[in-house]
Amino acid sequence: MSELKHFKLPDVGEGLTEAEIVRWHVQPGDRVEVNQTIVEIETAKAIVELPCPFEGVVAELLATEGATVDVGVPIIAVDVAPDGPAVATPVSEPPAQAAALKEDLVPPAPAAAPEEPKRQPVLVGYGVKPGATKRRPRKQANGTPATVPPPARPQPVENRLPLAKPPVRKLAKDLGVDLSTITGTGPQGSITRDDVRSAQSAPAPQEAAAPAAAEREERIPVKGVRKTTAAAMVGSAFTAPHVTEFLQVDATPTVEAVRRLRELPEFAEVKVSPLLLVAKALLTAVARNPMVNATWVDGPSGAEIVVKRYVNLGIAAATDRGLIVPNVKDAQARSLPELAAALAGLTATARAGKATPADLTGGTITITNVGVFGVDTGTPIITPGESAILAFGQIRDMPWVHEGELAVRKVTTLALSFDHRVIDGELGSRVLRDVGAMLEDPLRILAWD
Repeated sequence: MSELKHFKLPDVGEGLTEAEIVRWHVQPGDRVEVNQTIVEIETAKAIVELPCPFEGVVAELLATEGATVDVGVPIIAVDVAPDGPAVATPVSEPPAQAAALKEDLVPPAPAAAPEEPKRQPVLVGYGVKPGATKRRPRKQANGTPATVPPPARPQPVENRLPLAKPPVRKLAKDLGVDLSTITGTGPQGSITRDDVRSAQSAPAPQEAAAPAAAEREERIPVKGVRKTTAAAMVGSAFTAPHVTEFLQVDATPTVEAVRRLRELPEFAEVKVSPLLLVAKALLTAVARNPMVNATWVDGPSGAEIVVKRYVNLGIAAATDRGLIVPNVKDAQARSLPELAAALAGLTATARAGKATPADLTGGTITITNVGVFGVDTGTPIITPGESAILAFGQIRDMPWVHEGELAVRKVTTLALSFDHRVIDGELGSRVLRDVGAMLEDPLRILAWD
């Protein structure tokens, strides 16, 4: 007997409430296996590939590419017994989803004996908690399960309640948007938040005759990584009292050391750049000054400073989806070749859009390499949950007094922003000076090790 099962959008373990469908890897009629990747979703932190928890044939895709879907909402239907007559398994919907759809959906068919609740397998995290949103099958007056009626003839649009969830209806009300004028792009034609925002920003009918005005502006929805980054940066800027200090250093010895490292067989398979020595210098400075690798925490019993005895080194990376900061776990325990491989792999993964939520969480201190953009320096904003961030500017030829004489040297500018609640001026200055001294003489790194 044919049986449809619905895969709901899972919680990927970061407390997120929604995600965007980026790309489907399957289409209706395709046969799928357990743990086969079926869809890519974009959360507020990363693009995640979701595996299928069922084996069977794809019956229907319930969410279109580009749609934003709440956690717990079905996104795909799989026929797990495709050789028998079709019998649908009822979908357990969140209360809000059921309220929005109850007037538009055909009543579901009865299920066979209910299965034991199981967590749905996901790539990361723990999946949606079972039993959180249950709905009993509808029954007839005599108590027997209702049979599946023939498909209802669609009602005229003018007599039909627009299909939208309560939060979407509230958003439309707040923005003054008439839902009856919107064509939904969500599952089963439902209206999404993006549909409402697009309708709110669309020109009025009398303005449609002036296309030149519309061509003068472009409106880009703020969502995903960009939305999360913006909120985090605003929160950091207005929560932690930032102080930024600057230091110009002669990086000529660092440039020479990088050239020599590239010739060593240990680095034959990895990229070696000045950023590697900047990272190693910062790790050494943290070992000398542990308080710079701390976090300010406001707890129920008062504020605390939590000093981390490990370093998850964040490297800010610019991607097409916005700025993200993956971090190298336990960077302090890695050798120089291991650190080089980790930095290269992490940044490549991030720019390819494949960084996982685990890659992007748990950082303790960050480096942002603004030099790759041809910029000398900046005043970076501290990554939330950390207390310091080091900006590494471009290395360029400049006049410099070297050994008592004017010479052209390779000069860079470092900038250290820090949370003044945790790091005072003396400590911040000492850390910045330590990093600068090691770039001017990389042997100092070996001396500490």
